[in-house]
Amino acid sequence: MGGEDFDRRTGPYRPELLAHCYRMLGSVHEAEDLVQETLLRAWRAFDRYDDRRASLRTWLHRIATNACLTALRGRAHRPLPSDFVAPNPDPEAPMVVGEVPWLQPLPDALLDPATVVAARGSLRLALVAAMQLLPPRQRAILILREALDWSTAEIAEALDTTPAAVNSGLQRARARLGAVAVREEQVAEPADPQQRALLDRYVTAFQRADIAALTRLLTDDAVLEMPPVLNWYVGRERYGRFIARILALRGTDWRMLPTAANGQPALAAYVRDGDAYLPHTVQVFTVSGGRISRTVVFQDPAVFTAFGLAPLPADGQPTGSTRVPPPLIERVTFFPLDQ
Repeated sequence: MGGEDFDRRTGPYRPELLAHCYRMLGSVHEAEDLVQETLLRAWRAFDRYDDRRASLRTWLHRIATNACLTALRGRAHRPLPSDFVAPNPDPEAPMVVGEVPWLQPLPDALLDPATVVAARGSLRLALVAAMQLLPPRQRAILILREALDWSTAEIAEALDTTPAAVNSGLQRARARLGAVAVREEQVAEPADPQQRALLDRYVTAFQRADIAALTRLLTDDAVLEMPPVLNWYVGRERYGRFIARILALRGTDWRMLPTAANGQPALAAYVRDGDAYLPHTVQVFTVSGGRISRTVVFQDPAVFTAFGLAPLPADGQPTGSTRVPPPLIERVTFFPLDQ
C-alpha cells in the first residue's frame, strides 16, 4: 500500500486514537507520540492485516493499546494533587511543589467535533485522573470496555489474555473508581450554553477583582487545585481567599480567553507584563447544578504549547515574545513524591 493510501484509510481514526492514548497516558504530548508509534507499527504490519478478523478501527486501537502498555512499563501514573494529599485549610500557606509528571488537560481543538461529542464522557478530567490510579492493564480493560464498548472476547484477544482475566480486571477497575468517588455529575454531559454564561460571569468577577461575586458562582464544596502545586482547597471561602491572594500578588490586569478541554469549559488566563499579556494558566472547570464545583489550574509551558497559547500584545502589535510569567508561588518547597 502506498503512503497516500495508508494515510487516507487511517486518517479518519487519528483523533479517536489520540483520545484513546490520552486516556491511557494522561499526557497530550505522550499521546501524540504514541499515535505516531501506532501508525508506524500499523504501516509495518499492514500486509498482515485481515479485515475479515477485525475492522481497521479495531485493529488500530488494538495496536495503540499495546503501544501504550509498553510505554507505561515501569512508569508512575500522572496524578492530580488531590490524589496525594489532604486539602490545605490555609489559603495563605506557602506553596509546596511536587516533582512528578502531572496529568495534563487535552485541548478539544486537537480532536474533531464528532470525537469530542462521542468521547466527552470518557474524557472528563475527573474520570481520566481516576483512571490514572489504575494499573495499566486494568486501565486498558476499563477503557476498551467502557469507552470503546468492546466485548470481553475482543479485549481478551487484544491483550492476549483470557475472558476470565478481563472480567476480573474490569471488576477491580470499577471497584477502584468507586473507591475514589467519581460522582455521576463529574462525568455527565455538560449543558454548553449555560456553562458558557456561567464562565462569562466568572471572568467578569475575576477581572473586576470582585471576590464576593466570584464565590457566589461556586458550589459550597468547590475544589481548587493547581498542579504542580500540592496545595489544594475545598470550599468557596478558601477558594475565594486564594483568588484574592493571587490578585494581590499579580495585579488585576488580566485577559481571559474561552477554550475547551476534555469536553469541558476552560479558560486561558493571561496576565499583563509590560508590553504584553503573557500566558499564565489554563483553567478547566467542572459545573454541577449551575455552579462551578471544581477548577483545575495548569501552569505548565508544555500545556500552553498544546493549547497553542502565545503572548498577546497589549497595544495591538505583535510582541514576538515567547516568555511566560513566573509561577504564582512566593515561597517554594520542593517535595519529591515516591515514583
